[in-house]
Amino acid sequence: MTDGSTLHLTDPRAMRALAHPTRLRLLGELRVRGPQTVGSLSEVTGEAVGSVSYHLSKLAEHGFVREVPELARNRRERWWRAAHTRTSWEPVEALADPERKAASDLLRRAILDRYVDRIRTYLDAEATLDPEWVRGTTSSDSTLHLTSDELVELRADLAALAERWRARSDAGRADAHTTALIYHAFRDPR
Repeated sequence: MTDGSTLHLTDPRAMRALAHPTRLRLLGELRVRGPQTVGSLSEVTGEAVGSVSYHLSKLAEHGFVREVPELARNRRERWWRAAHTRTSWEPVEALADPERKAASDLLRRAILDRYVDRIRTYLDAEATLDPEWVRGTTSSDSTLHLTSDELVELRADLAALAERWRARSDAGRADAHTTALIYHAFRDPR
């Protein structure tokens, strides 16, 4: 289990380290499933044990994950957990620093690729789900005409909405299943 905090990224090296697809997946699995062994993460992700171990060490180097030695049954077994519930950074903070801007862009593109993978996985599995779960599924977009201040307000509203539902979320309920909430709001550059 994570400590409920948010890690605010400013270091371009940490952003680049997290921008790897396997690392994003491992961190996500630890956040969703709680502490895991290298072996269980290998099974879930399909990555080799050595690869998982390497990527976890890179995540640990930048403070994204922590080892949980008290869960190990022996010296060979290594358990890991996410160090934070969320990771955030402000793209506007990177605008004046080309290295940080490049790292932020790289991470944002890697996360977008992860979102696309998650949605494709869902679409592939949708026909196998109970229709009760499919009825709540949604995908949508809206074109709005906003000022920059209104876009900032929309961002805050979306974050508050997500937080309200995160607080209501309870993995311990028998009828609750992991649910993805993915949203984007940005000025169309056209």
